[in-house]
Amino acid sequence: MFVTLATQAQMIRLEPPNWWVGFKNSELQLLVNSSEIGNAIPEINYPGVSISEVHQAHSPNYLFIDLKIDASTVPGTFDIVFRKADGTSVKYEYELKARPKNPEDYIGFNSSDVMYLITPDRFSNGNIKNDIDTDLREQKIDRTDNYARHGGDIRGIINHLDYIDNLGFTAIWPTPMLTNDMNSSSYHGYAMTDFYEVDPRFGTLQDYKELAQKMDARGLKLIMDMVANHCGSEHWWMKDLPFTDWVNQQETFETSGTLRNSNHRRTTNQDTYASKVDKKDMVEGWFVPSMPDLNQRNPFMAKYIIQNNIWWIETLGLAGIRQDTYPYSDKSFMSTWASTIMSEYPNFNIVGEEWSTNPLLVRYWQAGTPNKEGYESHLKSTMDFPMQQNIISALNENEDWATGFVKMYEGLAMDFAYTTPEDILIFADNHDMDRVFTQLHENIANTKMALSYIFLIPRIVQMYYGTEILMQNTAQPDDHGLIRSDFPGGWQDDAVNAFTGLGLSESQADMQDFVSKILNYRKKSKAIHTGKTVHFAPENGIYVLCRVQDDETVVLILNKNEEAKELDLTRFKELNLEGETLKNVVTGATVTWETHLKLTEKGPLLLTTKNEL
Repeated sequence: MFVTLATQAQMIRLEPPNWWVGFKNSELQLLVNSSEIGNAIPEINYPGVSISEVHQAHSPNYLFIDLKIDASTVPGTFDIVFRKADGTSVKYEYELKARPKNPEDYIGFNSSDVMYLITPDRFSNGNIKNDIDTDLREQKIDRTDNYARHGGDIRGIINHLDYIDNLGFTAIWPTPMLTNDMNSSSYHGYAMTDFYEVDPRFGTLQDYKELAQKMDARGLKLIMDMVANHCGSEHWWMKDLPFTDWVNQQETFETSGTLRNSNHRRTTNQDTYASKVDKKDMVEGWFVPSMPDLNQRNPFMAKYIIQNNIWWIETLGLAGIRQDTYPYSDKSFMSTWASTIMSEYPNFNIVGEEWSTNPLLVRYWQAGTPNKEGYESHLKSTMDFPMQQNIISALNENEDWATGFVKMYEGLAMDFAYTTPEDILIFADNHDMDRVFTQLHENIANTKMALSYIFLIPRIVQMYYGTEILMQNTAQPDDHGLIRSDFPGGWQDDAVNAFTGLGLSESQADMQDFVSKILNYRKKSKAIHTGKTVHFAPENGIYVLCRVQDDETVVLILNKNEEAKELDLTRFKELNLEGETLKNVVTGATVTWETHLKLTEKGPLLLTTKNEL
C-alpha cells in the first residue's frame, strides 16, 4: 500500500529539496532521512532521470541516492517511490526546474565593486511579526543585551536598498541568514542548524528571493556567507548522524568525551615541517564546542556541501560566495569545492576568509599561485588582513623611517606576491574585529584616510555597515555584540535615524557624505576599477597614491600634518599633470597642478582629472 502524499512531507526529509536540468555535471546525490528508510528500495520513472547507485548509511534512517540526469531531460515533477521491506511504499514528489539564466550570466564581484557588509539582526527590523518564533529555542528579543536577538531581518534590508544604493555600494554581503536554532547568541548566524532553510526570524525563502530580485533590478550584487567547516550543535542531524565519520571526533562526541578545539595553527596548511598531530588538531578540532566540525573527507558530506551551495546560487541568483573560516576545512576538499562551482559558473567569484596578517599565507589560497606541493585552490579571492593591519598601524603611528605611512607603502608593495592583487578583498574592519573608528582611537581624519585609501587601491572593497556614521565599540574593545550594534533608525522607536539623517551629529553626517561622494565617483571610475597604480614613498608625513587609465588620473594625497603644508609637486612629474585642472571628488572645488600644492588640513585629498563627477 502507499502512504498518502499529504503525510509524506512529515515522514521524509529529502535534500536538495529540488534541482535543475542543464548542469555540466549530470550527477545529483539525494540525502533521504526518514525512520527506517535505509532498507527501502527507491524507484523513479521519469525520462532522462535514472538511479545509478543507492547507498545505505550507518544509521538505518538514511539513504543516499545517486541520480543521473541526462542532457535531454526536460523540467518537470516526478515521484520517487520508496518501497519498504514490509510491503508499504511512500511517494515523494520531486521537481527538476529550468535554470533561471545561463551559467555565464552569474557575474561575480570584482575590483569595480564595493560590498556593504551587514549583520542582519542588527541592521533594521522591517517585520516585527517575525521577531519571535515559538518553534525555535531562543525566543527573546532584548536590544539591551549585546548577545540577544534584536529583530533585524531581510525585510529591513529590502526597505533600505535606496540608502545602500545611493551611498554608492554595488554589492551587499549579509552574514548568514539560515536557521540557527541555538539556545543563545543565534543572531550571528554562523552556527547553522539547517542548511536549506531561511531562519524564520529573518523571514522566508520568498523574502530572500525578493531581496535578490530587487537588488538585481538595481544592479546590486548579492553575496552569500557560507560555512563549509562546521554547523551548529543543534543541527537536526546531530541527534542521528548518518555515518560514523560525518563530523570530526564523532566517537568522542557520541560517548560524551572531551572534544578538542582546533589549535588554530592555520600555517599547518602550508608548513612543510608540520607534524601530523598539529595538522590533525587544526583541521579536525572543533572551532568552538557549540560548532561541530564537519568531515569533508566523507564523500557524502563533500557532495552535500557542494550541492547545497549550488542550490543557493541557483535559487537566489547569487553573484558570489564568502566562505567562512577557509583554512579550517580539509584543503583538498576546498579545492574540489571551488573548482566545481567555478566550473559551473565561469564568471562567478568566491572570497575565502584567511585571517592572517602574513601575505604569504593569504597568497597561498589564491588561484594560480605556484607552491612547492603543487596545490591549486581554484579560489579567486582572499581577504586582505595583512593590508588592513598595515593601514591601522600606519595611521596610529608617528612618522619615522620604519613607522607610519611606510607601513601602508610597503604593504602595498607586497602586491608582487599576489597572482592578481586586484582580486583580493580589502576592508577597514568587519563583524569580527573592533570598529575602524575604535581601532583609530576615534580620530576622524585618520578614519577618512583609511577609507579613502581602501577605496582607491587595486582591490575589491568591503565596508561594514555603520562605518559611514562612525559607529564604534570603544567602551568595550573586542566585544563582538557591541561591534555588531544596532544601526540607528532601523527600529521604529529610534531617536536617531541614519537612513534619513535625523539626529546625526555634524561629524557623522559629514562622514556619511564623504563616503557617498567617493563611492559614487568610484562607481564610474575606470581608473580605480582597472587602472595602473603608482605610489610614491612617504615623505614629511605625506603619502601620495595615483590610479591612471586613458584620460582619467585620480590622485590621493594622505597628509598627517596638523599645520598647513606646501607639497612640492615636481617630484610627481611622471604623472604628467603639469597645468592640469583637477577637481576635488568630495568638495567639487578645483585646483591647478603647478609647482606646489597647499595642504591646509590633516586628512585625505582626493583629486581627479575628470570634470564631471
